[in-house]
Amino acid sequence: MLFVLFWSTGFIVARAVAPHADVQFFLLWRFVAAASFWAVAAILAKGRWPAPRKFVQHLGVGAMMMGLYLSLSFLAIAHGLPAGIMALLGALQPLFTAALMLARGRASPSVSTWWGLLIGFFGVILVLLPRLRGSHVELAGYANVAGLLAIAALTLGTLAQRRVAGEDLSIASCVQNLGAMSVAGLAFVVVGAARWDGSVVLWGSLVWSVLVTSVLAQGLLMWMMRRSDATHVTALLLLVPPVAASFAYLVFHETLTWLQLTGFALALAGVVLARRVAT
Repeated sequence: MLFVLFWSTGFIVARAVAPHADVQFFLLWRFVAAASFWAVAAILAKGRWPAPRKFVQHLGVGAMMMGLYLSLSFLAIAHGLPAGIMALLGALQPLFTAALMLARGRASPSVSTWWGLLIGFFGVILVLLPRLRGSHVELAGYANVAGLLAIAALTLGTLAQRRVAGEDLSIASCVQNLGAMSVAGLAFVVVGAARWDGSVVLWGSLVWSVLVTSVLAQGLLMWMMRRSDATHVTALLLLVPPVAASFAYLVFHETLTWLQLTGFALALAGVVLARRVAT
């Protein structure tokens, strides 16, 4: 529950930051701050740092799961992709995860898992349907491609997370944020700009994104991925768009219809069904 609440605020932060700073510049500072936080935590915990090969693997996972995912997501929103569409694309991630695991023969999702994912995704569509009707974005558009690539990066990074598990969580988080920082730095050099107006909203968004999204939400995701099946964990992401829509109502006064509330209920039911252990 905490993971869904914290992770859902990412779309609110992206929307709040765009008018005040270059999104890649913002992400670069976010990853620098998050890596510094985890470095201090790792030093205090006196954990054992990984060998060079494992260190590089953690860098790659962080670059994929956080760096590419967030850089492409923020870039898509900054270039006109509605936050609702980005949230809907994010709801595809559990289906991508289950499909990849099935294709690789790692684990066959149960029938209840597939039905839960499909029901949950249908609920997400109902939540976002008003936004979908009001948007006229071509499927071949630049922002849409960036959004799809972002979800692909999140899917691959999430699956790779289990393969590099073993180190202390603070150490793994520090190294992975360094990997994400390298991607954000490259994106800033290529497409970014040093735009930062120093407003209260911007600084507040940075503090929130570091402590709540990068530390708490991503820490919870890594912790759960080490202790549960990837399909069951990523099924929780189906709840993100409905919760994000609720936050948008509270923060930006966007209305919620009965259709959207019905979709939220379906998404919740789908997650419960998808997380059931097959008997």
